[in-house]
Amino acid sequence: MSRVFAHEPDAPPSAELTERPVSRHPNLVTAAGLRKIDAELARLQGARMAAAGDDATIATIERDLRYWRLRRASARLIEPPAEPSVVRFGVNVRLRFQDGSERLLRIVGEDEAEPSNSLVSWTSPVATSLIGRLRGDAVELFGQKAAIVELRP
Repeated sequence: MSRVFAHEPDAPPSAELTERPVSRHPNLVTAAGLRKIDAELARLQGARMAAAGDDATIATIERDLRYWRLRRASARLIEPPAEPSVVRFGVNVRLRFQDGSERLLRIVGEDEAEPSNSLVSWTSPVATSLIGRLRGDAVELFGQKAAIVELRP
């Protein structure tokens, strides 16, 4: 039989999806992080319904749903203290650098980290160098010396 009459897919078969890696660290989340997980689950549920018939897209959505369901099931909500006295998870830290510039960082869960928006994962080198420190402590971050000038929930 001629290949002209054989049905061949137009695109090569897609590579099998690998599962999204899950951190080995406890899944600590802020209230905002928990809302983010719930929103992502809802978005993926809607996307799955909209993708009916598109097997490749559905496979990707199903993989992502498995990841976010696991993250939701393992989430440990941590509320920051009303008046933090030490840098810890969920706390906003204002730093003043030697050049007079200031930077506000918030220590958050791995899935809600957005360094470009000053949200740093509690497992990051920046956060690990801050956690346990007090207001007034000096730290070296980003190649500069800084003082912790304020802690807020």
